[in-house]
Amino acid sequence: MTQTLSTLNTSFALGNSLRFSEAVPGLPVAEISTPLATARVALHGAHVLSWQPAGQAPVIWVSKAAIYELGKPVRGGVPLCWPWFGPMADKPMHGFVRTMVWQVRGAELDASGQLVLRLGLSDDASTRALWDHVFDLELVVTVGSSLTMALTTRNTGNTPLSINQALHTYFCTSDISQTTVQGLAGGSYINKVQNFAVCQQEGDVTFTEETDRVYTDTTADSLIQDRVTGRTIRIAKQGSATTVVWNPWSEKEKGIVDMAAGEHRQMVCVETCNAGPDVVVIPAGGAHTLAATISVA
Repeated sequence: MTQTLSTLNTSFALGNSLRFSEAVPGLPVAEISTPLATARVALHGAHVLSWQPAGQAPVIWVSKAAIYELGKPVRGGVPLCWPWFGPMADKPMHGFVRTMVWQVRGAELDASGQLVLRLGLSDDASTRALWDHVFDLELVVTVGSSLTMALTTRNTGNTPLSINQALHTYFCTSDISQTTVQGLAGGSYINKVQNFAVCQQEGDVTFTEETDRVYTDTTADSLIQDRVTGRTIRIAKQGSATTVVWNPWSEKEKGIVDMAAGEHRQMVCVETCNAGPDVVVIPAGGAHTLAATISVA
């Protein structure tokens, strides 16, 4: 059932803390504003578009050239990759839920003043044509001085489900050449730029060229260090044993139509995933939650 803008505001608006507008006609967006933070979440893809805690610069990056159109993913923010990550023969890149319209299931202010928004999606004929399983998905976005995104997959069928997935988060940074990612030292990664070679991470992750790495067997927090501003962004995670780090650099950026020239310098993706060999098997009637909590220091 389609939730109109009027229905959304009548059923779920919370004074000045939550209202619904349209990014473009037909694309509703939850506009969140509390003393703790502001945020925007598109129902198209259950896509977190922004989060800015009080007293801080924006944390989540979106391209100036992003396309807001039904059926197309938005470049930036936090796309949801599900039930596969990356390409799949004759099927949509990163799965199909990032281009579907989700339903608002609930919204409330909790005791600490955080805005908690619940969005949901279940299988239908269009999803079963791409992936013949029954399921229920729910994303809970908790907006406060930290940002938590929790994606729960429920297997509503009577056979096991096997999935890959990601909270494909794009972060703001001042200058990618003066940005590092900590927390992955000593781990191994699949280097997609070097023909999927398995490599070992020595020290912090630094950026001097295209970077596309799948860090495996890691549950550690990742810390993005912006040496220009001194800001640290921490990504803590649950239900994930994979972290992906990505920046397209200048040459690959030229082929990305929804990314403006030079924008790679102000962004980095640090993604909370179950990707590559990290396959989640959910038994019949079972559930799995993939979660990331982002904070700033």
